[in-house]
Amino acid sequence: MPVARRRFRAPRLLSLAALIAPLAMAQTAIKIDLAKPGIPLSPTLYGLMTEEINYSYDGGLYAELVRNRVFKDDDKAPVHWSVVQDAGGSAAIALDQRFPVADTALTTSLRLDAMHAAQGHRVGIANAGYWGIPVKPNTRYRASFYARTTNAGGVPLTVSIEGADGKTVYAQAEGGRINSEWKRYSVNLNTGAKVKPTTNARLVIATESPGTVWFNQVSLFPPTYRDRPNGNRVDLMQKLVDMKPAFLRFPGGNFLEGETVATRFKWKETLGPIEQRPGHRGTWGYRSSDGMGLLEFLEWCEDMGAEPVLAVFAGYALHGETIPGGPDLQPFVQEALDEIEYVTGDLSTKWGAQRARDGHPAPFKLRYVEIGNEDGFDKQKTYDGRYTQFHDAIRAKYPQLKLISTVNGKDWLSQQQKLTSRVPDLVDEHYYYSPMEMMNDAARYDSYERKGPKVFIGEWAAREGEPTTNLHSALADAAFMAGMERNADVVEMSCYAPLLVNANPGGMQWTSNLIGYDVQSSYGSPSYHMQKMFSNYLGNVSLPLHAEKVSTQSWQRPPNKETPLELPPVMQVPTMFFSATKSDQRREIYLKVVNAIGSAQTVQVDLTGAGKVAAQGKAIVLASAKKEDTNTIAEPTKVVPVTSEVKGLGKQFSYNFAPYSVTVLVLSTN
Repeated sequence: MPVARRRFRAPRLLSLAALIAPLAMAQTAIKIDLAKPGIPLSPTLYGLMTEEINYSYDGGLYAELVRNRVFKDDDKAPVHWSVVQDAGGSAAIALDQRFPVADTALTTSLRLDAMHAAQGHRVGIANAGYWGIPVKPNTRYRASFYARTTNAGGVPLTVSIEGADGKTVYAQAEGGRINSEWKRYSVNLNTGAKVKPTTNARLVIATESPGTVWFNQVSLFPPTYRDRPNGNRVDLMQKLVDMKPAFLRFPGGNFLEGETVATRFKWKETLGPIEQRPGHRGTWGYRSSDGMGLLEFLEWCEDMGAEPVLAVFAGYALHGETIPGGPDLQPFVQEALDEIEYVTGDLSTKWGAQRARDGHPAPFKLRYVEIGNEDGFDKQKTYDGRYTQFHDAIRAKYPQLKLISTVNGKDWLSQQQKLTSRVPDLVDEHYYYSPMEMMNDAARYDSYERKGPKVFIGEWAAREGEPTTNLHSALADAAFMAGMERNADVVEMSCYAPLLVNANPGGMQWTSNLIGYDVQSSYGSPSYHMQKMFSNYLGNVSLPLHAEKVSTQSWQRPPNKETPLELPPVMQVPTMFFSATKSDQRREIYLKVVNAIGSAQTVQVDLTGAGKVAAQGKAIVLASAKKEDTNTIAEPTKVVPVTSEVKGLGKQFSYNFAPYSVTVLVLSTN
């Protein structure tokens, strides 16, 4: 309701120190009841969510180093490309659509007109990649390109990785003598042992012969994870593998929907050799090469030991275009059925056979399919009919699959419309909070009904710090995850978002992300390290836990934008958060404790109903002096977990939890 225009004197705000000061109370105590069976933990509780944002794929996880490799990022100019003219050489470059590479999606080429080129007068084309080409010692790079010329005698080419100023050559090879027919050329470029790492480099293809040369799909790959030829960056993949994700939700997010139906993720156009993939406009201001196609997503899952959570386009695009249920929607329903067949079908099926031709004969495991993405934004409110059409078709052909609805959750977005005609297996809830909002809402699942569809927290994050979040966000994220673990009978799956961000200027579209990188190096945010702690020490049962005498901190939610003069009430937010799980296989108990304030807090722990508990265990602690502390490219390990031995444990013990900390205590029951 709008506020009437009148003279109004805002009440005097409490100081920040007063708002967050903890209220003094007696010593905190927690009781963990091992006499009760506890709640089985979902094996898919923690996973990953991905989409093309922040240069997550192109310029990020997808290892291709050449930017605008098929010259379609701009239809007027060869952006990210430059002409090379050494020692008096003279040349020009321009886009050219007259000579597509036959029977491929490569319709725009880069023309090099070498007006003056001779021995010692080199000319050519250069690409500086995504904020530089990474040079490392003892490294083999794979370069490839299509080329043709009108010169009768052909044109010899040289391929090199060199400094941005052309003065230092890090690796070089002969590219071959090209002729009048389009042909793909490939070379290996090997750096020496004494090469110093740098990002201030470029890829150059050059000649010392005059004439006109056309290029298409110029590519450069460093070593990739598991040596996949169209694969992923090694360091980023290792960080993801180390999180031990149970699943990967793909391809998005907004990337699934597209800005329009025409620019949605068309999975069939992402199959096969990369020269057959046209690419498309993404949803965050730049074009996607679709080098990361459907099969690459599935192989990404395979390489992490994770299962896919497949999101299928369901008739709603980001800018509001909607295809209501009925005959017009049916082709998209069939597209989803075909996609599921590509993932799971055997060789006797059309799309299973296509997957085999693409290089992966074995079907992939698939248990979850999400129908659409954030359909609460659909102002036409057509999701009920659209979901029903997808639900019935998928259920009829694949009754074993669990189907996920993007509405009917208790978050604001999925409450914007209702699904009434069918009951999904899970509902997808999305939460983006400030750290204090996240901590204030950490117990939300304590009050959920225990019947009905399970919850998939498909996107969530505490948002403070950029391009990656700080320790304060990690504390809040840990508080929220502790709530997930305590309510394992409600929450079946969760995945943080966004996952990746290119930390270079212009590489970020969304502040506050999990993992940051430039072309040479990468780092995990404090929340990344905290999530590793939670997933690596999870167990299979959530134990009953009761906390008493937990101190609180006062917090006032910022005024609403619509009613800025109406201050919300001051709320009391806990300063500590807890969960406890056990691993029957390892015979261990994992007590997770968040201390969200800047002073240490001692907790009395009572393990009722326990048998033997070893006096010695270990503590994994993520902490720092200031909650604003974070990691960066320059300081990648400023806030990381520290593991130490702990003595004096048992059925009852006290433990002093460090200021601004997330702690996992590992208790042995052997």
